[in-house]
Amino acid sequence: MNLLLKYFPNLSEHQIEQFSKLQELYQDWNLKINVVSRKDIDELYLRHVLHSLGIAKVIQFKPNSKVMDVGTGGGFPGIPLAILFPETQFHLVDSIGKKIKVVNEVVDGLGLENVKSTNARVEEVKGTYDFIVSRAVAQMETFVGWTKGKISKKQNHELKNGILYLKGGDLTEELQKYTSATVYDLPDYFDEDFFDTKKVVHLAMKFKG
Repeated sequence: MNLLLKYFPNLSEHQIEQFSKLQELYQDWNLKINVVSRKDIDELYLRHVLHSLGIAKVIQFKPNSKVMDVGTGGGFPGIPLAILFPETQFHLVDSIGKKIKVVNEVVDGLGLENVKSTNARVEEVKGTYDFIVSRAVAQMETFVGWTKGKISKKQNHELKNGILYLKGGDLTEELQKYTSATVYDLPDYFDEDFFDTKKVVHLAMKFKG
C-alpha cells in the first residue's frame, strides 16, 4: 500500500481499503484458479496494481465515460483503474471463463459497482467506448483489428478517444505503421526498476467524415 500512496497520495479512505483488500482476494482466488504467477502474487502491488495505474498517469478518466479492458485476465488493468475512477464505467472482457470468474469474485469482494464483465472474444462485444485499455495481449496491429469500430466518436477528454496499451521493450518495429501513436515512458512517473522498459502507448482512432 505504501507503494500506491507514494504515487497516488490523494486516495480516499474507501479506496485505500479497497486496494488493501486486493492482495488477500487474489491470494485466496489464485489458490483455486491460477490467474497470477506465484512470483507475481508476492509483488502484486508493483507488478500488477501500480503497472495498471500507469494509465492513470497519462489520463484522468471523466465521470460517466466508458472504458473496455480487453484480455483482462485476472482483472488488470481494469480493476485497479475502476477503484481509482469510481464514476467511470468499466467493461472487463476475456475469452477465458475461469479468469472472468476470478474477476467477478474480486469485483464482488470489493463492492465495485462500476464494473461489468463478459466472457467472450472482444469481436463479439457490442457497443462503443471512449477508451480501450489492455496489457500487451497481442501485437498492436492485431489488437487494432480486434477492436475496430468499438471506439466512440464523441470526445469527452483532452486525450483523443482510442487505445491505451501497456507494453514493454522496444516498440519501434511494432509501431512503425502507427506514426500518430504517442508513447509515454513509465520511468517518467515511477522510480522502481520494474518499470525501466515499460510504456503506455496511446493510439487515437482516426474517424472518416
